[in-house]
Amino acid sequence: MKSKIALAFDNCKREKRPALITYTVAGDSTKKISLKILNKISQHADILELGFPHNTPIADGGQIQGSSHRALSKGIKLKDVFHIVKNFKKNNPKKPLILMGYYNLIYQSGENNFLKNCNSSGVDGLIIVDLPYPENKDFALKCKKKSINFVQLLSPTTSINRMKKIIKDSHDMIYYISMLSTTGGKLKISPAKILQNYKKIKKINPKKNLVIGFGITDRTISALKAADGLVVGSMLCKNITNSLRMRQNPVTILDKVVYNLKNKIL
Repeated sequence: MKSKIALAFDNCKREKRPALITYTVAGDSTKKISLKILNKISQHADILELGFPHNTPIADGGQIQGSSHRALSKGIKLKDVFHIVKNFKKNNPKKPLILMGYYNLIYQSGENNFLKNCNSSGVDGLIIVDLPYPENKDFALKCKKKSINFVQLLSPTTSINRMKKIIKDSHDMIYYISMLSTTGGKLKISPAKILQNYKKIKKINPKKNLVIGFGITDRTISALKAADGLVVGSMLCKNITNSLRMRQNPVTILDKVVYNLKNKIL
């Protein structure tokens, strides 16, 4: 049986458009608001990424760090992240949700216990930023046995030989980091060049769903819509920050932002 992630990509391909993948941090700015945001933006997004807050980020830029800081300052724990996912899935059982974060929290929890919590809450996939190939092979296999997609990462510096191995071992989604930067940075290369690199990777296995992340905003998303999927994260975190500063409702703001992003790729 196909995973919810694979089915989401199938649906987008039928509609001849990329999947819109959103990223927000669990518990930003509160657990209640975080859940409301997920429920609202899921009406427009095809796949949701939910970051678990972390105080020692590796690839996260300032906007996502700010979101994590707000969540951590409210005392959010890993069990709260699973609680948010579980409540979201009660109302949106078919919407794919991917947890994104760092291996330390999984290590502390214990891999088997962590995956058990993923299953019981309804997590569909995992992106673990600091667990690269081939060190992730054993954990990725554990994920597969639990019907959880382990999303492999590729970057502009990944060699073709290494790419082939990673793609061969990948599940239903592969994440291509568009540029050498932290999240939220301005595009250092043109969308045309990103797509040129992207198409070279697609040729390795055209059947694999390959998405692009980093530097994608309302200004750049239209130019990249030839991809299987596009991830928008820092822009959403920035809008939460701005809405809180302006004493506006972040749920309403993000609903509008994600709606507009979706319209730019139709």
